[in-house]
Amino acid sequence: MNVHRDAGSCLTCLAARIALGLVLVFGGISIASAQQQQQEEQQQIESSTEQGATEIDQSDLSGPQPDGTIVRTPSEELAPFWRDSKFSAQARTFYFDRDKYDDTSSEAWAIGGSFTYRSGYLADFLRFGATAYTSQPLYAPDDKDGTLLLQPGQEGYTVLGQWYGEVKFTDRIFGAIGAKEYNTPYINKNDVRMTPNTFEGATIYGTAGGTDGAPEVRFGGGYIAKIKEKNADDFKWMSQSAGATVERGVSVAGANLKYVDFAIGAAEYYSDDIINIFYAESKYALPLGETTRLSFAAQFAEQHSVGDDLLTGASFSTNQWGLKSDLALGPTLLTLAYTDTADGANMRAPWSGYPGYTSVQVKDFNRASERAVLARAAYDFSSIGAPGWSTYVLYVHGSGVVSPNYNENETDFNLQWTPKGGALRGLSFRLRYAYIEQRGGGDPNINDLRFIVNYDFPRPGE
Repeated sequence: MNVHRDAGSCLTCLAARIALGLVLVFGGISIASAQQQQQEEQQQIESSTEQGATEIDQSDLSGPQPDGTIVRTPSEELAPFWRDSKFSAQARTFYFDRDKYDDTSSEAWAIGGSFTYRSGYLADFLRFGATAYTSQPLYAPDDKDGTLLLQPGQEGYTVLGQWYGEVKFTDRIFGAIGAKEYNTPYINKNDVRMTPNTFEGATIYGTAGGTDGAPEVRFGGGYIAKIKEKNADDFKWMSQSAGATVERGVSVAGANLKYVDFAIGAAEYYSDDIINIFYAESKYALPLGETTRLSFAAQFAEQHSVGDDLLTGASFSTNQWGLKSDLALGPTLLTLAYTDTADGANMRAPWSGYPGYTSVQVKDFNRASERAVLARAAYDFSSIGAPGWSTYVLYVHGSGVVSPNYNENETDFNLQWTPKGGALRGLSFRLRYAYIEQRGGGDPNINDLRFIVNYDFPRPGE
């Protein structure tokens, strides 16, 4: 442990807190609750989507919106650009400890967070947004690098991860240019460490229908040039993040139709000379009673090299399909899922969490010829007098892969608590543990332990 580094990081953290306090007191700003992380945690109680993954009906190119109140001003005559400005802030601390197959380990404890600003509209046409992120070491042994909480060498970082302008073409069609978060199956924030992926590019997105019981269509597309990876303080070309040495971006387009309890959508990703990815998914939910619901989902993804095959130096083609069913019984959610990967090549997810139904805390179960079965059970303790508490356990068995890459099994346990009021309001606590065993080659295993605390800064006076 580097004592000097740790002391410096604590002083940095204290200075950041003091600076934030001065902004609150003297700036007249109402910092709102950044509730996005808690909303995502709640979604994982109500659905079986794994943290870091984005299914097609959850796709959103507009990115997160600050959940804050407007700037407090003595006059409502100010222009909307200033009057409707919003701020949000969140603190996060994350402990990560993983023992690997090769008997090495990665371990660190980091602290940091984010601060977000979004302006109101200028001339009801243009607004701006920005988010700064930081992650600093509290405990970071030099010989246990690789957690992705910090930069290589267990170093802290601070980065302006979002900075963009958003154009309002109509009340339902928008465009954006700059760096921001996007959430689609293969380009998403994958927010499973201290800071998320963000992306430089230009996009157009919007909705159609959805009123008076009509079907709703969400659509979007654009060009994404670069990515700021989870523990990076700069942006790199999308092709380089995928593993190539050349400079290429990704063209993306997609749409999702939702009508009552049915949804279907597709997305296409194309990077010249690198890779083409197609993804499609459909869902249907069948209410069986006031607290009982049965849902079905199916997905298909196809990937192949294009152009000069600059990603691997040779052509490749592969695909994966999957099925999933969720049964909600009051506070209990039971899930079964199956995925099947073709034998052409491993599936890839260079710019996102993997969207496969059997992708879980550590393993994606998307290797060539791999077939995986998942069983999951979740429970919300609010119904028995413990509001804010929830848990799930799951097991995945992957088979069909032979030497030198053997079959694998993963067992996960998750416990989370989001206090609903009192002195702990705004905090959320999450404990995650995964155990992975490899069948063959000496039967090695992986232990993966994570503990995460988020704090949403409250409004003054709360």
